[in-house]
Amino acid sequence: MEIQENIINKVAQSGLVSFDLADLYHPGERVVYDIKENLFHGLMLREKDFREFIKTHNWQSYEGKNVAVICSADAIVPTWAYMLIASKLTNVANYFVFGDLEMLETSLFLSAIDKLDLEQFKDQRLVIKGCGDIPVPTAAYVAITSKLINVAKSVMYGEPCSTVPVFKRKD
Repeated sequence: MEIQENIINKVAQSGLVSFDLADLYHPGERVVYDIKENLFHGLMLREKDFREFIKTHNWQSYEGKNVAVICSADAIVPTWAYMLIASKLTNVANYFVFGDLEMLETSLFLSAIDKLDLEQFKDQRLVIKGCGDIPVPTAAYVAITSKLINVAKSVMYGEPCSTVPVFKRKD
């Protein structure tokens, strides 16, 4: 007599919905604009020279890119200088922030999370995927959790076969 065992996929039957934050990754190139290149003797910004640079620089070279604007030199840079750069990157760059590449990445993810249609997660049992090929900033996990607990039935972290409970709505 042959005994046949049916393999049951309990994960598929669990009703869990997996959500991968890496799907929100913007594929555009990341670049740094370092204002230190505009400093006179690496110490200070001269307004006349800087304004000339702003007029003549090829801002189109940032088209579609994600730009982190920083000053890596230990110098006092007036706020208006960063504002001038922002005025030139607006409508050219895909996205830009004042900060380093880590700040840029975090900001890109937070922006994408803010644009999410949360209705798709209403009353769902969600698993937020925990690891993958694309590094996701911790701030993105925190932000998505704060949004999802208002709509989801439950939020877990990890993989459907091995989750860590984060939130469960009491009905």
